[in-house]
Amino acid sequence: MFDSRAEAGERLAKALSDHAGTDAVVLGIPRGGVIVAEVVARQLGLALDVVVPRKIGAPGNPELGLGAIAPGVRVLDTRILELLGVSNDYLEREIAAQEAEIDRRLHAYREGRPPVDVRGKVVIVIDDGVATGGTAVAAVRWAKAQGASRVVLAVPVAPGPSIPRLGHEADEVVVLAAPEPFYAVGEWYRSFEQTSDAEVVAALARGAASRA
Repeated sequence: MFDSRAEAGERLAKALSDHAGTDAVVLGIPRGGVIVAEVVARQLGLALDVVVPRKIGAPGNPELGLGAIAPGVRVLDTRILELLGVSNDYLEREIAAQEAEIDRRLHAYREGRPPVDVRGKVVIVIDDGVATGGTAVAAVRWAKAQGASRVVLAVPVAPGPSIPRLGHEADEVVVLAAPEPFYAVGEWYRSFEQTSDAEVVAALARGAASRA
């Protein structure tokens, strides 16, 4: 169990201590992952930024993921698409809607700051936990597409069966706990309140100020 996202970040920073003081970049996945990422970046003295993947929801059941996207990246579950008979028109509309939400969030979260350059650098992608892993995979692929030399996916908690898939995508996967059975990320935190956009903005602003 983790007391909070901040406490999970402290424990994750210890597991990532080899990166302290390097030019590695920490990318948090909103919303909750940015809170964890801020602690890691601060404790290791690393640059902090955000990557915004979004889940693609199924028709009539947005909680059921058909896959996930990040800017310029699509990770789609062809098996579920075929099983549900999802039309290409629906899929493209849903992707367009999520792309618009990604643009909105990036604009709001960075408050006019340019993105941190990840080319040729180690990138540490952080979330507050992994369930299916779709958004994490999209984030990892995005970092690679931006020219990262190595991508580390680091999360406090994830289901054991998801870890091999994640290991095929990231160069390294750091998971502090892989409990079974696993139902939801939030059940492994004593405090797991919903993170607001304002909290993400504040965390990223603090990260930028510490590097100024």
